[in-house]
Amino acid sequence: MIAGANVATAVSMLLVGYSDRLNPADHPLLSTLGMAFPFFLLVNFAFLFVWLIFKWRMIWISVMGFVCAYVPINIYMPLNARQDIPEGALKLLSYNVCTYGGNYKYEQGFETVLKYLVGQEPDIICIQEDVDTWRRYVFQEYEKHWAYNDTMVIANNPQSLNALGIHTRFPIIKRERIKYTSMANGSVAWWLKVDDDTLVVVNNHFESCHLNSDDRAQYRQIIKGEMPRDSARTESKLLLIKLAEANAARSNQIRAVLQYVEEHSQYPVIVCGDFNDNPLSYSRHAMAQRLTDCFRETGRGIGLSYNQKAFSFRIDHIFCSQQLQPYNCKIDDEMDASDHYPILCWLKMTGK
Repeated sequence: MIAGANVATAVSMLLVGYSDRLNPADHPLLSTLGMAFPFFLLVNFAFLFVWLIFKWRMIWISVMGFVCAYVPINIYMPLNARQDIPEGALKLLSYNVCTYGGNYKYEQGFETVLKYLVGQEPDIICIQEDVDTWRRYVFQEYEKHWAYNDTMVIANNPQSLNALGIHTRFPIIKRERIKYTSMANGSVAWWLKVDDDTLVVVNNHFESCHLNSDDRAQYRQIIKGEMPRDSARTESKLLLIKLAEANAARSNQIRAVLQYVEEHSQYPVIVCGDFNDNPLSYSRHAMAQRLTDCFRETGRGIGLSYNQKAFSFRIDHIFCSQQLQPYNCKIDDEMDASDHYPILCWLKMTGK
């Protein structure tokens, strides 16, 4: 019975790990399975220890489970060695600042974020929820530290206020909004002059899961087992429907950005921002089919970038085209002035 349960866990881990191949437009509910991958990973680890203690010859079941699921494991928690950063590499930082609200921890949210950014000395900063539209001094403060700054409002309606910003030491040639339908989200491409090259940086805030505070509270109750079984089943279905609908909307947005990247493939391109999707998702997989996933190639560990309890996932990503080589991509979990942690990466032009 234990062996059978272990086999079932290993097979489920494998299927869930490869669920990122499913397009949410065609399989909306199945596209949410990637969120369950850490659960099956932990259960398979538990079986590993059970066999070590009671019947070590059966350990091969758990081991084979890990071997077969190596690809999704390596995506979810890569273990790359630290690299030496070459001279001339530029430093990019992407950060959803939660409208500089301070994450309910800092009264001076913007000042805390700015101090951190200045200390990091990045060459390019991509900000999501850069709501300079109602605090003009935010823009003025950035100008003291970075020569070139721009913010584009992507949503300004009764339901949402959102903007994407870039702050950089490189001259901005132009900007373009990538067209797709969304009430509160968007993608903007900034063209930068980097020495004698043109670098295209696409900053994104893709479709969120639209979970309100009640949804999040109920989800935590389900996780902790504090909700009656019938209620938990009903609420779980409602949550899955919301996640599936967001996944379907996000897949169209991902395809729009990928089309833009393809149309400008002669330029080195960086795509970054708040994807609102976990590492084992169609969003990340589709982007990684065309571009290099910087965290997978050079990062270490799980790298949780969304820091709200019971919702911890790596939903912020950096991708680059083949004309760029990434180094030491990481999530900085010491900066807690937002509901996201910043993601950083060094990138070197390869001339390919």
